Amino acid sequence: MKTGFDSAAESYDDTFTNTSIGILQRKAVHAVLSDLFEIRKPEKVLEINCGTGTDALWLADQGFKVIATDISERMIEMAKAKDKCKSVHFEVAGFDTLAEKFNGSQFELIFSNFGGLNCLTKKELGFFFEDLGKITPPNAILALVVMPKNTLWERFYFFAKGQWSEIQRREKEFAIADVNGEKIVTFYHNPNEIVRLAKPAFKLNRVYPIGFFVPPSYLEPVFMKHPNILASLGKLERKIRKISWLARFSDHYCIILGKE
Repeated sequence: MKTGFDSAAESYDDTFTNTSIGILQRKAVHAVLSDLFEIRKPEKVLEINCGTGTDALWLADQGFKVIATDISERMIEMAKAKDKCKSVHFEVAGFDTLAEKFNGSQFELIFSNFGGLNCLTKKELGFFFEDLGKITPPNAILALVVMPKNTLWERFYFFAKGQWSEIQRREKEFAIADVNGEKIVTFYHNPNEIVRLAKPAFKLNRVYPIGFFVPPSYLEPVFMKHPNILASLGKLERKIRKISWLARFSDHYCIILGKE
């Protein structure tokens, strides 16, 4: 998995971060986080699967102390290169090393964006939540952006292409996702599954749809030809962003969990 993301790092910003769809989806996530910060500002933030550092740098701009990790050494190298002000501590770390690496630290917010947790099986997610319980204080918040099983955009896409066997691919035990040309084994999890796996340490606060109207990033070539339509979809996305039941039908969702 590490090698796959190292290879994907070179083109990640071009094929997602800086695309019109990528920008709209990230703005939707940042809107959720901004709502959280109006209620309570964390002193210390841990971002996992930070990629090339776009979100970590945004969090640092909000005034937080940020540690950002990724399993990919190349992703971390690129993130450090972006951080001209050295405002974020970037570090290579996998999901299964967090509790050991940050033993003795306490993070008021742990953040994971755009499906990094979809690299984990349900069993691995259970261990992951146990580990997060060790490095978070009471009332800590997890903000996790995950890909669900029932994404309507994907079903419409494969139906239109006549690829009938792919329409329900997310509902299988696992699927092979294409990440910038790299084939990554991916496990899809609906919100109710995350809630169950996070217990007893964490309980559900709220779920937000991310990409119900805004399409998946692989449709960027289509919507480059129709920017006005994409802009309209972005406006609709903002209108429905607090309708929780749409989450499992979206491209991603942001689930907010609080520590018991």
